[in-house]
Amino acid sequence: MSFSIRPDRRFPVCCPVTYHAGLREGRGMLWNLSTNGWRLSGDVPLQVGQTCPLTVTVPNQEGLFVAGVTVRWVRGQEYGVETLVIEKQTQSRLEHWITRLAQESVEHAP
Repeated sequence: MSFSIRPDRRFPVCCPVTYHAGLREGRGMLWNLSTNGWRLSGDVPLQVGQTCPLTVTVPNQEGLFVAGVTVRWVRGQEYGVETLVIEKQTQSRLEHWITRLAQESVEHAP
């Protein structure tokens, strides 16, 4: 496996997520995110290269629906996904959430 530096900072979160793998609905948790890469775990297996829609339940907000993510890596029941198809309004809400997470991490830094 080659080493590469991620272009965007990742932020830790813990939010419920649902996704569709074929005809099956998976449920799991989103563990970290950036503007286009996320790490999640789920109860329905995914494979590298697979594309699926997913919805993230964001605390105190409307859920984020992403029409298409593609699976970049798999480790057991954990998956690294990249966002492919996301509406502009949803992308804007995601970026706002990430900006808030970045501000909170600076405020809580020692």
